[in-house]
Amino acid sequence: MKALCWNGTQRIELTHVPDPGILNPGDVVIRVVLSSVCGSDLHLYNGYVPTMRHGDIIGHEFAGEVVETGPQVKQLKKGDRVVVCSVIACGECHHCTHDEYSLCDNSNPNGHIQEKLYGYPTAAFYGYSHLFGGYAGSHAEYIRVPYADQGCFKIPDGVSWEQAVFVSDAVPTGFMAADMSVKPGDVVAVWGCGGVGQMAIRSAWLKGASRVIAIDKYDYRLAAAKERAGAEIINYEETDVFEELKEMTGGRGPDVCIDAVGMEARSANRFEDVYDKVKQELKLQTDRPSVLREAIRACRKGGVLSVVGVYAAMVDKFPMGLLMNKSITLKTGQQQGQKYIPRLLEFIRDGQMDPSYLLTHRWSLEGGEKGIKCSIIRPINACAWSLRPEPAP
Repeated sequence: MKALCWNGTQRIELTHVPDPGILNPGDVVIRVVLSSVCGSDLHLYNGYVPTMRHGDIIGHEFAGEVVETGPQVKQLKKGDRVVVCSVIACGECHHCTHDEYSLCDNSNPNGHIQEKLYGYPTAAFYGYSHLFGGYAGSHAEYIRVPYADQGCFKIPDGVSWEQAVFVSDAVPTGFMAADMSVKPGDVVAVWGCGGVGQMAIRSAWLKGASRVIAIDKYDYRLAAAKERAGAEIINYEETDVFEELKEMTGGRGPDVCIDAVGMEARSANRFEDVYDKVKQELKLQTDRPSVLREAIRACRKGGVLSVVGVYAAMVDKFPMGLLMNKSITLKTGQQQGQKYIPRLLEFIRDGQMDPSYLLTHRWSLEGGEKGIKCSIIRPINACAWSLRPEPAP
């Protein structure tokens, strides 16, 4: 089969690789219909995630059709349309039984590597380095899905492929950001208007927010946040975000601040931006935390900081004093998709949410590297691979 493989920093190549098959009795094989470029894929592309190996198939946000099932699979059959959670979870360990699927004890065969970095292993992810299990990703014609009864969710009638694909990752990540932080009446500020940020905005409304303010620098992303997600907007290159948020909230600050950016954040402060990028390039820190700093400063006293943007390990100049003295609650984590996906599919089916506008470009696998570069230049969740041949835009 054909697959998009990582072959070094900023090198993605279309390669012929062996077809996947059933390895364990709980596996299924999926024919991939759509596989989206997530912002986290760009961290791989730019070389910021360790333990990638030449030939690794990338991609983790996908939907498709079941073509083969293992003998112990009970809930799926050949021909089912499914969306697959990007988090791989066993469904049986302590964390899975407490709805903490991204902390699964059993799905990551390389947990011993993670223990050296984090102290404990976490769950595996599709196509996201050997640190997170070394599983083949979804930018391919077919993919093996382990623990299929726990990770595959049937797509209801009336929900399109274009809506369903983002329920694999961007939608539950954005919803979790709001679910663990937003109360009815809250004023919410969201940094980053990519796919996760857009879904965090919509989810904040579903959780009862009174106002949602979106922060970014790209006009088209801000327009989407305003016109499609209903947010007030701030362009951080045109105004001081801290002062603007104070002005917009009567000097109090937002009740909830959501970081939907993560490790490659940019800052309007030229010195801070250069400082973080140089330290990251020199491997003196793994992540650029400018959004974290700004959100902690902007959040009201006693507020909540919700972090779902991906970070790898270490950051510099983290304002712990502000976090502590302002009594800010910090909540974070990789998405617990198995907990949220059934509810999110119902929201989409019932018309309360429509993530399909995140799909701004559509490419075939042959347009792989060009499509990923398009995602960097024009980043919402900017493109998806289709096995139905269509001309590139």
